[in-house]
Amino acid sequence: MLKISLESELKGNAYPGRGIIIGKSANGKYAVAAYFIMGRSENSRNRVFVTEGEGIRTQAFDPSKLSDPSLIIYAPVRVLGNKTIVTNGDQTDTIYELMDKQQTFEQALRTREFEPDAPNYTPRISGILHMENSGFNYAMSILKSNNGNPASCNRYTFSYNDPAAGEGRFIHTYMGDGDPLPSFEGEPKLVEIPDDRKAFTKLLWDSLNEDNKVSLFVRYINLETGEYETEIINKNS
Repeated sequence: MLKISLESELKGNAYPGRGIIIGKSANGKYAVAAYFIMGRSENSRNRVFVTEGEGIRTQAFDPSKLSDPSLIIYAPVRVLGNKTIVTNGDQTDTIYELMDKQQTFEQALRTREFEPDAPNYTPRISGILHMENSGFNYAMSILKSNNGNPASCNRYTFSYNDPAAGEGRFIHTYMGDGDPLPSFEGEPKLVEIPDDRKAFTKLLWDSLNEDNKVSLFVRYINLETGEYETEIINKNS
């Protein structure tokens, strides 16, 4: 698979929607996870990321303008032991709770499907990083309607064992802007993961469409110690 430029990919897509990037830093020292949200409506743009425990939560920037919290207020990132869960919805909690009961990532997601936001039927995208013995593996999932038909839910899981240094995968909800919004297609895209956390955060934020970007989370987890450093950028501040 051809490795693509994240900068070019994001700048060339005015509305990828929500996106998850997972991989390993070029020096091999860090497991890396990033998550961003974008919005077209006032309700969707009226959000910020805030820290909650070892993870994050979305909350309304201006509570008086919050018209419908159902699909926009959730915990995108939660940590369960040596696992970090990243998703674009409240399936974060489903994965956390069912994996805590010894179910697998895939088993947990079989209880969920795409979002009920007709006519878009926004895909639910999820990722999980599993740190163990100074290394890690990860998986990504997308649950989406059958080409816009809500009668069927198509489920795809992609697993990456012993990821190569400097490589990651990028999955997002939409192929681009539209009405209805076209769902992501294909395998998560192969991208480069650098060593510099702050530079990577800046590259992502600067590459997202200025009008539509809302918030960005980036975390670098030290594979030797399990300690992590996190960057959060909110357009509303």
